[in-house]
Amino acid sequence: MEERKTLYSAIQPTNNLTIGNYVGAIKNWLNLQENYDCYFSIANMHAITVRQDPAELRKKTLALLALYVACGIDPEKCCLYVQSHVSAHAELCWVLNTFTYVGEMERMTQFKDKSARHAENVNMGLMDYPVLMAADILLYQAQYVPVGEDQRQHLEIARDIAQRFNNAFSPTFTVPEGLFMKVGAKINDLQDPSKKMSKSVENPNGSVFLSDDRDTIIRKFKRAVTDSQSTIRFDPENKPGVSNLLTIYSVFADKSVEEAEAEFDGRGYGEFKAAVGEAVADKLAPLQAEQARILADRQYLDSILKSGAERAARTAGKTLFKVYKKIGFYQI
Repeated sequence: MEERKTLYSAIQPTNNLTIGNYVGAIKNWLNLQENYDCYFSIANMHAITVRQDPAELRKKTLALLALYVACGIDPEKCCLYVQSHVSAHAELCWVLNTFTYVGEMERMTQFKDKSARHAENVNMGLMDYPVLMAADILLYQAQYVPVGEDQRQHLEIARDIAQRFNNAFSPTFTVPEGLFMKVGAKINDLQDPSKKMSKSVENPNGSVFLSDDRDTIIRKFKRAVTDSQSTIRFDPENKPGVSNLLTIYSVFADKSVEEAEAEFDGRGYGEFKAAVGEAVADKLAPLQAEQARILADRQYLDSILKSGAERAARTAGKTLFKVYKKIGFYQI
């Protein structure tokens, strides 16, 4: 039997996840856990590059874990853990820093964007973010990392660092490949459909969060930007707002875009937007109820994290031991 390939992915426990995160990441994880040896991390170390409220960060860490499980991520089929529970992440990051150049980090798009948004707190963690991400991936010898276009640059730097180390000390790290998911659904902002829906957005009406209640969801969709025409057809270039809504409806109503177009042919935008909101709210309601049920069982959540941390630490420890040996650290 062919050995399963290893895959690594992580989400920060900051802000609330959007329906875009659900469609673009979590839904894909359901299939990936069946076919890969998956390590799914709650990336709380990455989160603190921007100031966090400590109590909120702890609360959101558990809420994200409960959401994973509510959505069908199975801790028996994959390794679910919190990044800070495995000290090897920070330890390998320090070593990899010595194989990374300042100029490379300064050119990173996300560093420039976040530095502009958080000018009062341009810290070294913000610059070092991609090196920690490289450590995350390389610790588990991951062959694959599911990424969107916005993370392609980070994956490339992880590959460069791995190859640099391998060239200096003989093959040590698996050089990861990007797994660019065939997502027929790219979910964009409801108020500015030229942009991806974001969980850290200035206008909350543009993003639909997985934690939004039914009335909020429907209200946001009723306010969604469309256009001055009246036809409901999929045409991203000329009708980005309507096309975005058709995409969302097709995902949450389990229909093709063509079926969605046919369903709303000849109907008005008001009726159309309300129907999209209803479809999303109907799908999220059972997820929210299950998340709340799981979140109430703290003992169960802690047991998942303890087991996940132990498994992750075993794998990560093997890689770190090999790295320390190669760079000449005396070990006992």
